[in-house]
Amino acid sequence: MIVPEFWAEASERRRVDGRQFTVKRFGWSDSSETEARQHAQTRLAEALEELVERGTVRRVDHKVTYNGAEGLPIREEVVARHGDVVISRNGYGALCLNTSDVFFADIDVLPASSELYTLTAIVCLATLGWLAGSSAGGLGLALAGGIVGLLLALPLAKLLFAAVMTWRKSPEERALANIRRVSRAHPQLNLQVYRTPMGYRVLVLNETFDPTSERALNLLTEFNSDPRYIAMCRNQRCFRARVSPKPWRMKLDRMKPKSGVWPIRHDRMAERQAWVESYQQKAADFAACHYLMHLGADTRTDQAERVQALHDDYSQAHRTSLPVA
Repeated sequence: MIVPEFWAEASERRRVDGRQFTVKRFGWSDSSETEARQHAQTRLAEALEELVERGTVRRVDHKVTYNGAEGLPIREEVVARHGDVVISRNGYGALCLNTSDVFFADIDVLPASSELYTLTAIVCLATLGWLAGSSAGGLGLALAGGIVGLLLALPLAKLLFAAVMTWRKSPEERALANIRRVSRAHPQLNLQVYRTPMGYRVLVLNETFDPTSERALNLLTEFNSDPRYIAMCRNQRCFRARVSPKPWRMKLDRMKPKSGVWPIRHDRMAERQAWVESYQQKAADFAACHYLMHLGADTRTDQAERVQALHDDYSQAHRTSLPVA
């Protein structure tokens, strides 16, 4: 797992083939800021060498979704360490639990209802328009028929959409049915299932996993976990779970300063700290997820049980009276 505590940045301007480049590279360390600066200089020297050889180079270390999903370390403030478990604050201010071997699957449920409703409305409109045009005896009647079709299409679409959704399982029901299917396929697994604002989270208690292993990656795929999450697990050698609310779901302004990219300049830390204090006060009244159910076996490892206790405490998963954010 790669969640460094110390960060530093090195930069240099270099003119190559008549073009000027400003190249920046971060360095990191779990030991000291001095070691992080040395690492930054080493990475910068490697980038400049590539620039001279190829005539071009990536100029900065980009921050991407899930931070480390493309292979760079998770660049976040380390808030706490519990043995080998790291609690970090992500780019929009929420706390995340990072573990090197306790399996979490993040399962987003994408609402298909709006797309299905739009498709239903289009079908109704096209059908009514065709009927109106076919039956009209002239241009005036055709236009009148088209207007009637427009007026009737949306109400008819609502009726058809309601009928389809009654017959068809919701995305949430399908996702939960798949989790149950995976449990039946792997009855030795002790699955703890949580409800999140956008879907489900599954924690495995009976064994630990190497997040780069084929077994872990296949299991994540079976759960239909987010592909970006799977990439992060593989590249960062860790599993990850957000354990505090998203600020906009609590009607809180975005993190200040505007970008939460870590590390923050020293002259902006007071502003960031003020935002964090406001966030923490609001977050006490929200849960990041709710515990839903247990599926499968009852066996558990000490390590997984310890991580579950941390997860449930930080996320307030058992305080079901709190809204999930």
